[in-house]
Amino acid sequence: MNRTLKTTALATTFCAVAGAAVVGYGQVAAQAQQNVAATSVRHGHGHEDAFTGVKKIRVDGHAVNVSCSGRTVARKPVVVLMAGGGDGLETMAALQGTLSDKGRVCSYDRLGEGASDQPNGMQTVDDSGRILTGVLDRIVGDRPVVLAGHSLGGYIAARYAPDHRDRIAGLVLMDATIPALTAGIRKAIPESATGMPAELRDQTIAVNEGQNPEQFLIADAPVRSAGRIPVRIIKHESQFSEVPDYGPALERMWAEGQQEWRALSARSRVSTAARSGHYIHVDRPDVALKAIRQVTAQATINR
Repeated sequence: MNRTLKTTALATTFCAVAGAAVVGYGQVAAQAQQNVAATSVRHGHGHEDAFTGVKKIRVDGHAVNVSCSGRTVARKPVVVLMAGGGDGLETMAALQGTLSDKGRVCSYDRLGEGASDQPNGMQTVDDSGRILTGVLDRIVGDRPVVLAGHSLGGYIAARYAPDHRDRIAGLVLMDATIPALTAGIRKAIPESATGMPAELRDQTIAVNEGQNPEQFLIADAPVRSAGRIPVRIIKHESQFSEVPDYGPALERMWAEGQQEWRALSARSRVSTAARSGHYIHVDRPDVALKAIRQVTAQATINR
């Protein structure tokens, strides 16, 4: 792998912009998504939460690509999976397929990702949250929701939950983009750095400023409470070994950022997925499944 590809792959850790880190996985995930769609049946008519398979819905004047599977279970929250930046919903297909054996599970492409429309311009967390609200209104209705997000999807889920306590019953953050990534990367890799570390620093800052498929501004901000909902925060074990001199500082930055997400709830817990890189749901699907099932169970009991 040449230096540019390595840099892109490492930048993927911060916000999951598509790059060399996920070469080959998209094909596997796409096939899994096709398998979900191939077995789809429509359980009802009229209401959006009745469909199974993949379809586009209109939200705020945009076409948003949505996938749903499994049957609604009384009092049990619907799980909504949120992929990382640069990834479409197909990267969550295998996880969705397994989870839907015991409940309702959906995923969607944010604007600028997958088969959804492009955004009209730069997006903030409020813009992304407005689309998420529209999606939930159409496919979930007034049912409680557990958001399970990877990387940038986790960041958006964590920013969304505090303002939607009436709807979000639990969170699972899988190596979520940290709350203050721009400040963190500036500290971990100083301006004096050269070569790959300097490229990684500059790419990450550019991506945070909106140079990404979603034109999404990944702003540094304090973590706000989402109430006493169950929250599981899972971090990778190792990702930065290929960054000369700065790997340990980057790992510390990432670990400290994951700890900051604990402020979401007094019932939050941080753990490390052994033998995993950034794509925890790919490297350790068993860990991701266990966390989502535990949070869903706790959210069901609380209801």
